[in-house]
Amino acid sequence: MIDKPLFGATVILLILGLIMSYSLSTYAVMKFHYTDSHFFIRQLVAVTIGITLMIGLSKLDPDRWFKPIGIFLFLTFLIILLIMPFLSESLVRNIGGAKRWINLGPMSITPVEFYKIGFIMFISWSLVRTRLPRGKMGLNAEVKVFVPYVMILIISTLLIAVFQKDLGQTVVLSATLLVLFLLVGSSFRFFSILFGMALTGVATLIIMEPHRIKRVQEWFLSLDNSANRLETYQISNSLDAIHHGGFFGQGLGNGQYKLGFLSEVNTDFVLAGIAEELGFISIFAITLLMLFIVFRIFKVAAKVENPTYYLFCVGAALLITFSFLINSFGISGITPIKGIAVPFLSYGGSQVIASSLSIGLVLMISKKINREN
Repeated sequence: MIDKPLFGATVILLILGLIMSYSLSTYAVMKFHYTDSHFFIRQLVAVTIGITLMIGLSKLDPDRWFKPIGIFLFLTFLIILLIMPFLSESLVRNIGGAKRWINLGPMSITPVEFYKIGFIMFISWSLVRTRLPRGKMGLNAEVKVFVPYVMILIISTLLIAVFQKDLGQTVVLSATLLVLFLLVGSSFRFFSILFGMALTGVATLIIMEPHRIKRVQEWFLSLDNSANRLETYQISNSLDAIHHGGFFGQGLGNGQYKLGFLSEVNTDFVLAGIAEELGFISIFAITLLMLFIVFRIFKVAAKVENPTYYLFCVGAALLITFSFLINSFGISGITPIKGIAVPFLSYGGSQVIASSLSIGLVLMISKKINREN
């Protein structure tokens, strides 16, 4: 039997995201002269596909389907990421110098959302084959085992953070991979070396791009109450929207900061938009639901006997956790803003379908655990 509470909690967040895609898209609807239900219908299609995908995957046997699905996702979307920089703008949308979206007629997809799932599936399968049989190792042996995975991460960083200018996704993947290394027995010394390299890499990637430097500067300025609000426009408006919502919110559809004051309010700043309309109590409930989803995934991981399934479940939970934390910390001014979606809630078909896919795979694995334990 699948983990029904996990499925139910995920559906609740998907439905809330669907509702907010209608409420928070007011400004974009007026600006681009869309119909009132434009974003709602597109999100409804994605949510329907996502729920169907979860149900369909949950019925499959993981011993037969996990490996082929993982290799397919990893290789397919790695190849797509490799060729995207060379495709014409008629196929790949170029926004702000970043090619992150592939046009497919009336819709577009963001390949990196699916690549993340394939990456974790492939790493989980491969680490079990190459690391676990070796037992305790010295530093030199660790380097030989783990360096190929680090190289894959470096290639992913070039494709995602450099060519697509998406540092947030790279941070999520890097943090997840480091934790998986610890779980399969890497030494603290080796982990510390990798962690230092990761921090150096992130700092280098920030320095390379003026818009990243600007975001860091805006964040530092936002910590100073006397700073000019024009210099901290996005962070200030995000915090004002949260404050304006108070405990119970202004009411669904009654938000003011979604009317052009917050860009990407239905995607990157969806939590700020929800906070204004539905209040702090809604953010508290969302956080509890996210924690519940992560807890249920960890519970499946703790009970499943196959180490590959264990690593994937942990990786899937970490992808959700890091994405939620990076987004929520950014919109509340705790860290610099990163353009990363909130799993299940942000507007965007690729994010919704890919997040649902990861839950569907966990549901598929959940059938292998003994419910009596």
